[in-house]
Amino acid sequence: MSMGQTEDEPTVGQLVANASRDLSSLVRSEVELAKTELKATAVAAGTGVGMFGAAGFLALLAVILLSIAAAYGVSALGLHPALSFVIVAVLYLLIALALVLVGKRMLGKAKGPQRAIETSKESVEALKSIGKGD
Repeated sequence: MSMGQTEDEPTVGQLVANASRDLSSLVRSEVELAKTELKATAVAAGTGVGMFGAAGFLALLAVILLSIAAAYGVSALGLHPALSFVIVAVLYLLIALALVLVGKRMLGKAKGPQRAIETSKESVEALKSIGKGD
């Protein structure tokens, strides 16, 4: 026994071993807690995504049914049903064309990260000049 140490007091080595074991146990517990929380979050996110998918499918069905109703509505004005369906289809194609044109215009306005590209070029030039010893 060393000076000033009693039988009941642990040694420094024992204290370090205990601290290491406790820290390891704490880390394992934290990892398990994180896994449990992430699993619950993943289940909730998956359920939410499924709900959005179901809502999108039902909206698609509604658009189809409304399109049929619109075609029969046009047919009620005295046109042949086939012509009424063609009119509704052409209307949808015109809307699609308008969306394509607007989307193309929006993509044309999109630019890359101009400032980031410029500062990257400046950084490369600065590194080249340092490498040359200037």
